Amino acid sequence: MESSASGDSERTLAAGVAAGLERLIGLFRSLSPPDGLSLTAAATLATLERSGPRRLTALAVQEGVTQPAMTQLIARLQDSGLVRREADPADGRVVQVRLTDQGREMLARRRAVRAERLAGILARISPADQAALGAALPAIDALASARRDDDLLAHGRSS
Repeated sequence: MESSASGDSERTLAAGVAAGLERLIGLFRSLSPPDGLSLTAAATLATLERSGPRRLTALAVQEGVTQPAMTQLIARLQDSGLVRREADPADGRVVQVRLTDQGREMLARRRAVRAERLAGILARISPADQAALGAALPAIDALASARRDDDLLAHGRSS
């Protein structure tokens, strides 16, 4: 059983991480190029790049939007040539969404712009803070991966 001090410590850490994430989201928004892609659209493309073809319902769950909203988003992304819909090879009745080469190129351009802008900001902070950010990258990845793993367990591994 968890001790009260341990639980308080975890809640304090969680509150601090949540506040830090809010500030980082603001920074992330300011670094993103004005290319007409919403953060949800870009996140959906990144999910497809990372996970491969996915069912629309799984994408909606992953990105925290309703299925009708995801349907509209995928239609816009398809019209822009960034994704395509195709039949699932295992079950032709099921439609999967797949990232196109154009979508992959769009993600690469967005990442390059953000990295260049972020490099300018990083140059203005201390070497110690730069090192701390570098050291935190594995923990940030573990946190993001734990969330994805929870989503997969909670909603099945449908892709």
